[in-house]
Amino acid sequence: MKKTLFVVTLLGCVLSHQHVLAQFRKYSNEFLNIGAGARGLSMGGAQIASVADGTAAYWNPAGLVQVKDNPQLNLMHAEYFAGIGKYDYGTLVLPLKDNKRVIGISLLRFAVDDIPNTIFLVESDGTINFSNIQTFSSADYAFMFSMAQTIKMKGDREINIGGNAKVIHRKAGDFATAWGFGFDAGIQIIDKKWRLGVMARDVTTTFNAWSFSLNEKMREVFYVTNNEIPVKSTELTAPKLILGGAYFFNLSKSLKLMTEANFDLTFDGRRNTVISSNAVSVDPRVGLELGYRNVFFVRAGINNFQRALDDDDETNQKKIWIYQPGAGAGFRVSNVQIDYAFTNLANQSNPLYTHVFSLKVDLKKKQK
Repeated sequence: MKKTLFVVTLLGCVLSHQHVLAQFRKYSNEFLNIGAGARGLSMGGAQIASVADGTAAYWNPAGLVQVKDNPQLNLMHAEYFAGIGKYDYGTLVLPLKDNKRVIGISLLRFAVDDIPNTIFLVESDGTINFSNIQTFSSADYAFMFSMAQTIKMKGDREINIGGNAKVIHRKAGDFATAWGFGFDAGIQIIDKKWRLGVMARDVTTTFNAWSFSLNEKMREVFYVTNNEIPVKSTELTAPKLILGGAYFFNLSKSLKLMTEANFDLTFDGRRNTVISSNAVSVDPRVGLELGYRNVFFVRAGINNFQRALDDDDETNQKKIWIYQPGAGAGFRVSNVQIDYAFTNLANQSNPLYTHVFSLKVDLKKKQK
């Protein structure tokens, strides 16, 4: 009966890191690819060129320079899979006196709580003992320190650069923990009607050093159920390059339309993207924002284009393009802005929609 012992799937996935000392993983630290802020999520993540608030610490730290005069606080909360997964993001941006340099501090957290640990559900004699079930939490954290500054201004044109130093902490109950470090770098070129952006994520390669804590009883369960007993390992995240461009249309004195396109370039092997090769894969993102008097905004975007089998095809051979849509709105009152996004975690053929809210507050300084 020991061979039929049930081991919780999630725990097995977390603890089954290979016995290698270091390895690039194509989807490493995926919680850092969700996004930040309802504006960006509703626009399909097309933000590299146009972002100009505290969420720039995530999308492109060069955009933090657009926060001027007063400190700014950005907060976001989202729940995925009917509240099972909880995602939170917060940034505090502090512009310096000359308004040409800023610093930012950010925190991201993605967590799933109350996960049943059924590794000891079945006793050694084959009987099921539900009292052996305990729960644990799996949480991923990222702490980012950002700096940005203007390096050149000429007429209406401005060039800004920025960077992130990030510390990653991942924890699965008392079984596994990881610490990681990495760096991002970005640039924005801003003109009167257009903007260009470049973002290099994990530019120096980000690593996570995993360690595991399994007692002898857990090791025995892993052994008799033919599961690998994990050892210390290092997980590497390959660099990613993101290119973007945005253009502003003045439809009237009150209406302004902004469109942006981004292209995510990955170099860790062939992916299921619009352009795919062993050397580089390219994944496009497109978003737009219609603003009324810089007070009310309506947004939409699509990303994550993939080729998939057509469910309506009886031969199960026809492939179609699928994508991930998003939409949202926002409004500003004085120094406070509230944004909302209605996004899809999967694609239009298999919707997993979620509601995202974010808050932006300009912390006005007291008048002397």
